[in-house]
Amino acid sequence: MKKLACFVLLLMFSPLLRAELVIEITRGVDNPTSIAIVPFYWSGSGYLPEDVTGIITADLDRSGQFKTLGEGDMPLSLPYKEDDIVYSDWRRYGVEYIVIGKIEPRPEAEGGGYRAYFGLYDIHSQQALLKKQVAGSSDTLRNLAHYVSDHVYEVLTGYRGHFSTRVVYVKASRVNGEDYYQLLVADQDGAREQELLNSSEPILSPTWSPNGKEVAYVSFESTRPAIYRQVLLTGKRQKLTGFPGLNSAPSWSPDGTKMAMVLSKDGDPEIYVMDLESGELTRLTRHFAIDTEPSWTPDGKGVIFTSNRGGRPQIYRMALDGSDLKRLTFEGDYNARGRITPDGKHLVMVHRRNGVFHIAVQDFLTGQIHVLTTTDLDESPTLAPNGRMLMYATKEGNRGILAAVSIDGGVKVRLPSQNGDVREPVWSPFQ
Repeated sequence: MKKLACFVLLLMFSPLLRAELVIEITRGVDNPTSIAIVPFYWSGSGYLPEDVTGIITADLDRSGQFKTLGEGDMPLSLPYKEDDIVYSDWRRYGVEYIVIGKIEPRPEAEGGGYRAYFGLYDIHSQQALLKKQVAGSSDTLRNLAHYVSDHVYEVLTGYRGHFSTRVVYVKASRVNGEDYYQLLVADQDGAREQELLNSSEPILSPTWSPNGKEVAYVSFESTRPAIYRQVLLTGKRQKLTGFPGLNSAPSWSPDGTKMAMVLSKDGDPEIYVMDLESGELTRLTRHFAIDTEPSWTPDGKGVIFTSNRGGRPQIYRMALDGSDLKRLTFEGDYNARGRITPDGKHLVMVHRRNGVFHIAVQDFLTGQIHVLTTTDLDESPTLAPNGRMLMYATKEGNRGILAAVSIDGGVKVRLPSQNGDVREPVWSPFQ
């Protein structure tokens, strides 16, 4: 039992990390695309409560794919209409693309708030690549800015932008000498952090519903682990399991109707699937080894999971009827926390090499493993919904931080934090 407990703890618990993230790009692509985000013109009175241009610039900078031009380095003439663009001026500054726009107050008869017009222009061809407008309420200026970033990113890279997504994570603090845990959700850039739950007992393993409206997690509030689901908007909660022993690692199915989880109610930790409407449980694995960390295949027809049935932790796949069991990883003596990319082509995992835990990606076609990180004790990889970036937990010196890396390893981002300890970040789906 002691060996079992140690193995489960090794798989379940990530290093504690600092919250309130400050994003720093440590490595971008070798030849980033040069782009200028011209300050958006505001036609209303006073000042906008959010720096829309700054948010868009930060989004594109953080992707590592772009080199943005600072406002102080731009030509004196700053257009917000297509007819005002002097392409030769921008060409002299080495800019390949510019984004221009205008924000205006929206009449109360139309719901109030703001309306934005924006466009993306190719400096060399002198052509518009994108022209759109978007409206939002008075408290959604950040959403509007991320919307612009998403569309610019998609046009220039061919991949859907992930800037409008969010991240949920657990923060642990010491308050008056007592442990204090919070389940938090924030924008993917760390802004607008909100508390979903607080407890004096640990909260673990958060996971998103595929529609982005709910989260599930493990809470020890009743002295033993139990799995809950919670509606983000209302806070309404439902306790799904509370069996004796382990109740851990919930994972929502792609269609939102089922949840995979780990239960030890019948002895060893095994993978089960719950029908969320009926509550009926189906046991998938039947082995004396430890089976844990289930994650769904993109088509929802199977799960992957971590098991030590081969002697050491490796990643396996099986169909929902328990058939077609297949070992996926062979290189290295430890591979865990597997996640399949949305396109089904790669497996992201925690991979131990030379005694050090890194985040790695395995190509399903070739079987080749590519280590993405160079830091130590890397844990808890979570994929952006477009599959282009992943966030993970790591260590820097004597403190834990979050970091992000592109799926090809070309872009690296540090997310040092200011206070509190956070772990197990989970990226939301598109919404």
